Formats: sequence, structure tokens, C-alpha cells
Amino acid sequence: MTLNPAPAAAGHSVSLAWIVVAILVGAGVATAGTAAYFEVHPKTKTVASSSGSTPSPTPSPTPSPNSTTTAKHPAPLFVNVTDDLGRSVEVPYDPARVVVLGPSIMDIMFRLGLRSHVVGVDCYAASLGGLSSDYSPDQVANWSLNSSMCVQIGPTFASEMLANLTPALVLAATIVSIADVEEITQQLGVPVVMLQPPTLSGILVDDSLVATIFNVSAPAVALNAQLSAELYNITNETSSIYTNPTVLLTYDTDTNGYWTYGPGSFGLSLVELAGGTSISGNSTSPYPELSPAQVLWDDPQFIIYGWGYGLNESTYAAGPDWSDFPAVIAGNVSGINSNWITEPDPTMILQGLPALFAMLHPDGA
Repeated sequence: MTLNPAPAAAGHSVSLAWIVVAILVGAGVATAGTAAYFEVHPKTKTVASSSGSTPSPTPSPTPSPNSTTTAKHPAPLFVNVTDDLGRSVEVPYDPARVVVLGPSIMDIMFRLGLRSHVVGVDCYAASLGGLSSDYSPDQVANWSLNSSMCVQIGPTFASEMLANLTPALVLAATIVSIADVEEITQQLGVPVVMLQPPTLSGILVDDSLVATIFNVSAPAVALNAQLSAELYNITNETSSIYTNPTVLLTYDTDTNGYWTYGPGSFGLSLVELAGGTSISGNSTSPYPELSPAQVLWDDPQFIIYGWGYGLNESTYAAGPDWSDFPAVIAGNVSGINSNWITEPDPTMILQGLPALFAMLHPDGA
């Protein structure tokens, strides 16, 4: 489980209306829509002279006057993309070596058939769990991850571990600080693209962005069609619900209260699309911690907690005033895989969203 703490720029959010249109008009329009975000810049390679003189552009063959050869455009060497923080980044086109800092991005890479490009992933110091601090056993096995791929991002960022992997590109969630991003780009000379969608529909935009970098449009169109269909189906079901039950969706607890989601976060988008009303929807922070007094005051009809990475029902039951919450007394408490509610990726839509919907609407829509 990795919770990405910083909200993303709103510019990469996609409305539900766009999702419906994408389903109705097909892949062609969806692909064209992503062109508004990306601009490919082909650049001419140069070939060094054997005599040591100044290199000159590689000449194009001169066609015969009678030939019918078709003009070919050179493959681009770089692509300019705008990431989820609104940063314009020039990156290598279809880079062979990539470091991924964030399980949500690793999910996208795997689903688009790009696992072979990944040479490094995020982890914490061995004393804090190493690779298992961010990736579940299933993710480690399914994605063929191992400790040799570790790039330590906490408690301090180990830039030398990243440098040793010689990546051409870093794809990072906002578990990586801006200061660390600047160190990677300025000191190591490696471009960094930040992927942190503020809504579930923004996940589709990130799929298309990654596909543009790696020239895998067909898998992205197929994946986004699948995600769009799931969003569309859930939206249809929730549209027939007269009331949206109130809920506390919490991913961690301590002696002060319960961590949850506020405005501008993918977690709030998840709750709303599942047909719920978050009691933290009017918070001043995208990732607030609610005191037990606040939870008692708002009196949510349901409490749903994230499990995994050392968290379970007993963890939350030991939280402040837990046994006093009316939802707990009524038995309206459920656990959900933490990966499904903390990582904004295709799995959140395909598994987390329907699971949350079922918990909030046990009798169906």
C-alpha cells in the first residue's frame, strides 16, 4: 500500500460525460482526444564522422526518378508530455529502462504490457519493510519484483540507488517529493513524469499518457474501454439510488483519529462514484485525519477500513472511541483491501469500485 499524499492538478480530470461518449463513439475518438495532451517532436539523429570532423545529419537516400517509394517519417526520439502536476516534460520515446516509483503506476505498466521496461521500483529502508512496505505479496509475485530493483524513497531518498539502475525515465507518484524530483532531474539528468490523478476518471488519462510515451496505443484503448465500461455501469446503478449513505472510508488510524479523504482526492471520487457521501467531503485538506469527536458528530451510516500491510480490524478497533461509533454498534463496518482504496490505478476501478459499491448498497441499487 502506498498512499499518495499530494493532490494533483485538476487539468487532467476527465468528466463522466467523457467516459460515456468514449463508450458510445469507440476507440477512434478516445485516441484523438488524448492528442490534446501530447505533442511528439521527431528529431534528426547525427552520425559521427570517422575522421573526427563535426557530425552531419544522416542523409536520406535519393529516390530514382522512376521509383514509387513512399516517403517515411523518422521515429521520434523524444515526446513532450504534460503530467498530472501540470509540468511539461520532454522524455525519451519508448525508453528501454524505466524506474517506477509508485504501485499505482506499476499496475498501469503491467496492464499495458510494459513490465520488461521496468528496472526499478520504490521501497523503504529494510528496517521499514523494504519492498513489502509498498507492494503486497501478490503484487510482488504477479509483477515479478525483487529486492535488487529497490530504490529507497524513505525515510530518506537514496538517489545513488536510482543512479545505479541507469534509467532513461522515472515515472513517479507523489510519494516522491518535489525536492527529490528536482534532484533526479538536475543532478542525475533523468526526466521525471508525475502521475497522480485527482479522480478515478483521471486514471484513464494516465493510461493514455503512458501509452503515448511507449507507443502502445492499442492496449491502452482496450484497457480504457474496459475501465470506461465499469465506470459507466456503476454510474447507471447509482443513478437509481434515492439516497447516498454517509460513510467514513479510512485507510489508517492512530491515537488522534482516522485518516481519510477530502476534496481534490481520488479517494473522495471513489466514494462518490460508489454512491456514497463521505463525512469528510467538506474538509479543508485532501487527506484529513478526523478526530473521534468529528466521527461521532457526523455519525456515518457505514465505516469501511483498509486492511493489509499490518492493518486489520483489530487495528481500527483499538482506535479512539471506535466502540462508541453507532455504525460499529450496528455492525455496519467492513474491511477492504488497502491497495484498492489507496492506489489510483486500473485495479481501483475494476475491483475497488464495485467492492465499495456492494458494501454501501448491500441490498443493491
